[in-house]
Amino acid sequence: MPRNPVSIPVPGIEISLSAQTLTLFPDDTSKPLSYPVSTALNGPGERQSSGCTPTGRHYVRAMVGDGLPLNTVFIARRPTGEVYSERLARQFPERDWILSRIIWLCGLESGKNRGSGVDSFRRFIYIHGTPDTEPMGVPRSHGCIRMRNADVADLYDRVSPGLPVTIR
Repeated sequence: MPRNPVSIPVPGIEISLSAQTLTLFPDDTSKPLSYPVSTALNGPGERQSSGCTPTGRHYVRAMVGDGLPLNTVFIARRPTGEVYSERLARQFPERDWILSRIIWLCGLESGKNRGSGVDSFRRFIYIHGTPDTEPMGVPRSHGCIRMRNADVADLYDRVSPGLPVTIR
């Protein structure tokens, strides 16, 4: 009787919406790394303007934030010159804070997370830092995958464009 093959994860990232975790499977023999995250308050979904986190197969398309200090504030993927603080948060209470690093995702599944009306890249779906006062493990984002600033910086230093990302 043939034995069942052992499933060995390929290098990449897996994001669990139910567990609110991001797991990095390194390309070497080191142990997987797991981080708490916060995904969309509106749950899973691929439609443009849905405020949902897209599911399925993606890859890291671009990365922004090399060498910048933790809590650097980004607007439209550009550093504003600001560093997040409680004072700044009070001054701009309406901002959806994108901090420290941006790992920009691109969908791989035509009609699901790639293409007209469902395109993760055109929806600006990122893995990014958020104020450390925001809870992790609780869906609260507008579609992106939020992480603690130290965690997203650590992840950023371990990944590169082209890395597979699966969101379930």
